[in-house]
Amino acid sequence: MTDEDDLFQQEMQGVKKIQQTQRVDLSQPHETTEAQKRRQQAATQEQERLDSNHLQHYEVTRVQPHAELGYKCHGIQDNVFRRLRQGKNPIDARLDLHRMTIEKARELVYSFINDCVKYDLRTVLILPGKGDRNTEDPALLKSYLIHWLPQLADVLAYHTAQPKDGGAGAFYVLLRNNNKKKSN
Repeated sequence: MTDEDDLFQQEMQGVKKIQQTQRVDLSQPHETTEAQKRRQQAATQEQERLDSNHLQHYEVTRVQPHAELGYKCHGIQDNVFRRLRQGKNPIDARLDLHRMTIEKARELVYSFINDCVKYDLRTVLILPGKGDRNTEDPALLKSYLIHWLPQLADVLAYHTAQPKDGGAGAFYVLLRNNNKKKSN
């Protein structure tokens, strides 16, 4: 034995091992209240909704800040698209994306479009801004928005808004009818 072992033995002389005693569980039985269940369910649904967001957020093709842009999916009649382009459809809802991060804008666009379809809104206005003040990344948010909109099955068409509604910094978006409401 070394000196350290001898010292340890001297210090431990007279020490007795504690006998195992019965332990009492003082924790309360955990019962989930109705409010907690609702909050958990809402959080789960929100997470599922966000997880189902398939909008891609990798690098996209950039557009010019003052560019006039439009898109229509196959089957949209020319006169329907013309009315959208001319701003003749009533605007049912608006989403302002100014000064948002790309990720936050991505989440908002996805949930906004889903909510609009759920409430059977047909024409909405989305305002990403022109992006002409950002000299490093001009029209960044605008570029992402026009990349995301065609990825959403509920978006039938979009076009740069008229000056009275935001011009090059805004888009009219035409949405699909809510099929659930139709079938009722």
